[in-house]
Amino acid sequence: MTTLRDVVSVLDGLYDPAWADDWDAVGTVVGDPQAPVAKVLFAVDPVTAVVDEAVAWGADLVVVHHPLWLKGVTSVAADSPKGRVVHTLISNGIGLHTCHTNADCPPRGVSESMAFALGVGDVRPLEADDDPARGSGRIGTLDEPMPLHRFAQRVAERLPSHHSAIRIAGDPDRMITTVALCGGSGDFLLSTAQAQGADVYVTSDLRHHPVSEHMEQPDACAVVDVPHWSAEWTWLPVAADALSASLSDIEVRISTTVTDPWTAHLPGTVSL
Repeated sequence: MTTLRDVVSVLDGLYDPAWADDWDAVGTVVGDPQAPVAKVLFAVDPVTAVVDEAVAWGADLVVVHHPLWLKGVTSVAADSPKGRVVHTLISNGIGLHTCHTNADCPPRGVSESMAFALGVGDVRPLEADDDPARGSGRIGTLDEPMPLHRFAQRVAERLPSHHSAIRIAGDPDRMITTVALCGGSGDFLLSTAQAQGADVYVTSDLRHHPVSEHMEQPDACAVVDVPHWSAEWTWLPVAADALSASLSDIEVRISTTVTDPWTAHLPGTVSL
């Protein structure tokens, strides 16, 4: 019988909690280490809709990327959304485990999973840690060179469906061979992508001023900004497969719930 302790041991081997940033909150949030685990649901966000999906499926554990809490709390009363999440999990015997920044940097982590999803090979960390195989972001080579407009279309097709927008900065006919990327909020690596010779940098949550200043450079790489949730979702099947390879008696499922907070977008219609 596989227990929660067994599952956490495998996940910690893949995504060591020691790799997490100092400000982060990773690890088991809810659950008895001795509880049996037969079904594991993987999701990006520990929100009500995901927990409802876990209950309906009969999951024993939910593994998420984003923490339920990043700051200390004095109450988990069910009169708040996060409190209700905890109560629903406990009342249904479901555990909750978080792999966040400890899953960003290693092989088979978030950024590397995103690279694989986009057809980027020969990848290495964009900014390496002491271990050259581990670090922030990834950079590599496309399986076939293509113009930016076609690459952006590939990004749209290979990330999961969402209701938000993909934004592009750069000449649509620019040829793309070298791709830098970072799952999640990655504007801190924009200058690194430029310095490493990327033709395009793909990440999320980019702000106006850093991109504006970047694009003023005569040799600026193109930029593609994608929804945070959809970029990080690419890690879920990779992590689920890795867990299944180690624990063959469990069943894994990837959440089908879209938890991107944006529910619609409108294109600009005014010509200046």
